[in-house]
Amino acid sequence: MKLYFLFFSSLLVLALGISGCSPKDSATTAAASKREVSLPTIAAEAKGFAVGALMSSNTVYVFFDTQCPHCGHLWTASAPLQRKVKFVWIPIGMINATSKAQGAALLTAANPAALMTEHETSLLAGQGGISASSNVAPEIEQSIKNNTQLLNSFGAESVPFIVAKNMKSGQTVSREGAMSTVELAEFLGVDAP
Repeated sequence: MKLYFLFFSSLLVLALGISGCSPKDSATTAAASKREVSLPTIAAEAKGFAVGALMSSNTVYVFFDTQCPHCGHLWTASAPLQRKVKFVWIPIGMINATSKAQGAALLTAANPAALMTEHETSLLAGQGGISASSNVAPEIEQSIKNNTQLLNSFGAESVPFIVAKNMKSGQTVSREGAMSTVELAEFLGVDAP
């Protein structure tokens, strides 16, 4: 009976289209006065790690929490597009204390792409992600706090939160939640693989 309930609860979540993680009390994260989502602001104020076509003129910014499985699904969906665009993954600390430690490990990794793949594989397998020291350097901890505050200033209520310039329309676009590779390609205005 318990398995039956879990199965149908999961189907209900999928049917409702919930594809992002948000804090338990979203009122604590929503900014009182919403700031305009701006690519130059994110480029200047956020600290993340870049993967993909590093010389691409099209940069996609992804605010994520290391404990968010939807962010893990977006990481997987973005992999086939990394030959076309540069992704900058910006860790925030929203879900729990592990988020900050794992985000710090990714920001300071010699190869953040490989560590992120290892992390997301573990997280999506239900194993909690990579092990990370809770002793975070103050400047890295401050970067994660700043990333979280920046995300909140945009009025975003869940992660992943994606900001990019659509290559076909030239418009700045933003969206909360995970999506498939095809949906992401359409959102970014690039051809799907």
